[in-house]
Parts: sequence; C-alpha cells; structure tokens
Amino acid sequence: MDDTLTKSEREALKAIYRLTRDGSEAHTGALADVLGLSPGTVTTTVKRLADRGFVDHRPYQGVSFTALGQHTAVSAIRRHRIVERFLADMLGYAWNEADKLAVGFEHELPDEVLDRLFVALHRPDTCPHGFPIPSIDDAELPATPDLYALEPGEVAEVALSGSTDPELVAFLGTLGLVPGVEVVVVEKHPFDGPLVVTVDGQDRTLGEKVARQIYVNRRAYPQGERGTSQRNHA
Repeated sequence: MDDTLTKSEREALKAIYRLTRDGSEAHTGALADVLGLSPGTVTTTVKRLADRGFVDHRPYQGVSFTALGQHTAVSAIRRHRIVERFLADMLGYAWNEADKLAVGFEHELPDEVLDRLFVALHRPDTCPHGFPIPSIDDAELPATPDLYALEPGEVAEVALSGSTDPELVAFLGTLGLVPGVEVVVVEKHPFDGPLVVTVDGQDRTLGEKVARQIYVNRRAYPQGERGTSQRNHA
C-alpha cells in the first residue's frame, strides 16, 4: 500500500477497479455516481492519479489502470476487507454495518498494524460479506460470479454486496442465504427460469433476478455428485 495516497485517491482506485473488471474503461460520470462526488472533483482526483502513474486518463474516453495502479487498487480493497473482518469478528458489528464503518478509518492504519490485524484474525479467507481477501501480492481479485451463473451440481459460498437492498437482505436471511453459507445448485430451469439450491439441507427456489444479486465463491464439487444433482420432474 502506498502510504502517500490520500483517502479520496484510494477510494477512487477501488471504484475504478470495480468499474473496469469487465475490461471496459471507467468514465468520470460513473465514478462520480459511485463515489457520491461531483464530476469535477473526480476529474481532479483522476488527474492526480494519472500524474503519479496509477492510471491512464483519456479525456472524454475513460480511465484505465497501469500495472502499478491495479496492484495498488487490489491492495486497497484487501485493506478494506481486513478492517471489515476486524469490525465483525472482534467488535461484533454486522457484516452490512462493517462495510460503512471500515471506510472511516481504514486509510489511517499503518501497513504494520494492518498486517498484525490480519494475523490476529487468523488470516481470514473472506470479508464478512463473503468476498475473498486477496493476498498481499495479488494484482487481481478472484472471480465472484453471481449465483445464477452456476450450473446444477456446483457448490459455492454466498457473498452479498453492501449495496444490496436491505429488504432483499432480510428476505434472503429468511431462506438462510447469508454471507459465507454453502449452497449447492440443484436445478436450473431453462429460458431464465428459476434456480433451485440446497441451503442447510433445505431446497430453496430463487427467481433469476434475485439470484443475480447474490455473488458466490465457487467450491469443489461434492465427491461423486458432479453432474448428478439435476432433478427430473414428471
């Protein structure tokens, strides 16, 4: 982590990473929406990042990472997820509260303190939302597809974004679909039909729209079960 970066610069790098994961460039208007800032403020921040070699900025076209910028962005995301884990595991905050609180002080922690926190937390694999915590050397985050991208027989652990609608979070909670829980895809109906998954031994049916708002970390297939879980209905 570059300790000379400001809070606004790190938050901008995190936002750029999320907006460019599909290979596209990030535009200042989209960044402004994500960060809750004016386009002019974002443009100034992006120019500073470009001057320091973190991004390439082409006016009226978009922003893309340099190798340095991408690694720094992933490091910033790692920092956020470790602090979230601390807030949840050691201070008892709910996963959706930890996300907002982490931004308040994650940028003030020296790298040494962050490293000690990570060890004290027993080197967790995921943040409280269920998303992977990258290693210190990673320049890219592991893929977290949406649940609807999985096929029958696949196993995964649930991850939920902090921006997920609270009413949807509450509904998913009644189905046992909370961050970190393991699900097995049982059936996927054709033509964007519903998805059936097993959660804690119970089958749950989800519409395509809802399933696409749930992210997952793929796990290995249960031994001997690959390709045998799809059900046939009379």
